[in-house]
Amino acid sequence: MTNPLAPGTKAPDFSLHSTPDQKVSLSELRGKTVILAFYPADWSPVCGDQLTLYNEVLSDFRQKGAELIGISTDGIWCHLAFGKDRRLHFPILSDFEPKGATARAYGVYREHDGFSERALFVINPEGIVHWSYVSPVGINPGADGILSALETLERTKEKVG
Repeated sequence: MTNPLAPGTKAPDFSLHSTPDQKVSLSELRGKTVILAFYPADWSPVCGDQLTLYNEVLSDFRQKGAELIGISTDGIWCHLAFGKDRRLHFPILSDFEPKGATARAYGVYREHDGFSERALFVINPEGIVHWSYVSPVGINPGADGILSALETLERTKEKVG
């Protein structure tokens, strides 16, 4: 049983490979809204559909000032082939070694399966979890929850600003 980070929790920093010689860190994105999409495996049918959908609505995410990052425990070479095959225009990061360390930090690593939950997090520009959701592994969570969370975050910023 996993225990995902709740809204209001400081998002743990990470530094994961996006290519064999480049890493992406959450701290590099401070000041921006970040969507983290943890998913079980690159080549599973549901994961492929989910990430392809996010690629299709990427401009909607970016219009709301959000950057999308996919994360799974697959190796970087697998990610590169998958990203090229699916023509993804956002980074997918390898939580490979130590296996699942970032998924564990976010409370979404499935120890008994050796991969992460299908989990979504919206991190506000200050690095705090604004919204989180765990979908059953076999169900594509779609993009509506993310878009609603981004709209809520926008309204919160307008009230404060």
